[in-house]
Amino acid sequence: MGPFKHHARSAASRGNPFASSFGRWLAGGLAIAVLLGLTASASAQGAVRSVHGDWQIRCDTPPGAQGEQCALIQSVVAEDRSNAGLTVIVLKTADQKSKLMRVVAPLGVLLPSGLGLKLDNQDVGRAGFVRCLPNGCVAEVVMDDKLLGQLRTAKTATFIIFETPEEGIGFPLSLNGIGEGYDKLP
Repeated sequence: MGPFKHHARSAASRGNPFASSFGRWLAGGLAIAVLLGLTASASAQGAVRSVHGDWQIRCDTPPGAQGEQCALIQSVVAEDRSNAGLTVIVLKTADQKSKLMRVVAPLGVLLPSGLGLKLDNQDVGRAGFVRCLPNGCVAEVVMDDKLLGQLRTAKTATFIIFETPEEGIGFPLSLNGIGEGYDKLP
C-alpha cells in the first residue's frame, strides 16, 4: 500500500502529485540541511532576501558550498497550542531539476499517522515522515507543476499532525504570496 494510508490512497489513484510524491526522499545535500537549520531559529540564520505576502525568501551559503541556497519559508503555530509550531520550506534543488516542499513538524508527533494536507478544506492526502532531527520531524514532497498550480490557486493550506491516533492538530497556513515568492526564487 506504500507510505499512504487512509485518504491518500484514493488521492494517489486520482493522480494527485502531492499524494503520489509525498513519501519520496530526495537527497538535497548540505544546502538543504542548512535550510532545515533555519526552522529552529529562522530569525537568527539566513538573510531575508524578500517578503511575498505571508512568505519569506531566506538565503544562506552552506559551509563548503559554491553558492547560496534560497528557500521560500513560512512558520506557523497551532491556533489552540502555542507551543506547537510547523515550518514549511519550498525550494528548488541546487541543480534546478526539482522543486521541493519540506515540512518540519514538532517532535512528539505520532509517526505512523503521518502528515495530512488539506487545501481550502479539500483533503489532498497523507504521508509518512521520512526522518526526525533535533529540531523536528521532516516530511518532503517532490512538487510537480500540478501541485504548484494547486498551491497558487488555493487560499489556505492546513497541515495536520497527530499526537494520538484520534487527535489531529491542524496548522492553518496562508498561501498568500506563495506563487509570487516561488517565481522569485533564484
